[in-house]
Amino acid sequence: MKIGAQLYTVTKFCQTTEDIAETLKKVADIGYTSVQLSGLCGYEPEWMAEELKKNGLEAPITHFDTNKVADSTEEVIDFHKRLGTKYIGIGGMRGLWDPKYKETPIDFWEKFAKDYVPAAQKIKDAGLYFMYHNHHYEFMDVEGRILYDYLLENFPADIMGFTADLYWFKEAGKDPVEMLNELKGRTPVVHYKDMAIMPDGEHRYAPVGSGILDWDAIIEVSLKNGIDYAMVEQDNCYGEDPFVCLKKSYDFLTSKGLK
Repeated sequence: MKIGAQLYTVTKFCQTTEDIAETLKKVADIGYTSVQLSGLCGYEPEWMAEELKKNGLEAPITHFDTNKVADSTEEVIDFHKRLGTKYIGIGGMRGLWDPKYKETPIDFWEKFAKDYVPAAQKIKDAGLYFMYHNHHYEFMDVEGRILYDYLLENFPADIMGFTADLYWFKEAGKDPVEMLNELKGRTPVVHYKDMAIMPDGEHRYAPVGSGILDWDAIIEVSLKNGIDYAMVEQDNCYGEDPFVCLKKSYDFLTSKGLK
């Protein structure tokens, strides 16, 4: 299993191609050998592939434009092939932030399956793999139903994997280790993200190893289940330099024998 950096952690340093180039160098200098391309400005895939190679990095997964994945699937497939990236990821369900979602959420679920099952099949047929990133809302009860269960029922493992976010499992009241076992075989890429609980009870993102998650158990099950990439992510660093946070996570994980 390789340790990677989810570039959404440093998104504010990735809003021009010049900044992306500098960010890739900084991430590689920390010791990371892979990245997830997320939260970036526009870029040409050939340019990105060259920048990654220059820094000894690979990018096995993206978080791509959610609408384009469904509406321009062939174009998205071509982009990822030119980039050399196997996993086409999205950050959540399309339509979630539509004001009408609260009124008829099940309709949005059904529309999501209608739009994305065919897209996921096309992605599979092209030799790539569609990946869905979870938050906590997939586990909320909606009219007696759970979105997570709906996704499992409608998207077979051969056409959709889960970019399992361990922080959000915990936020949803789920055991990250149990969830990784439940999703065994469809989590080639996992988000390693820790949770700190502040004195007032607030939940905060934290560098890996500095929060409440059981990393010995998580690493053990990750290795046992054959997870390929553990992408370190910290959505908010609360004023601390995000590159410092990425290094803290990297140092902790390498102290556990990963690299």
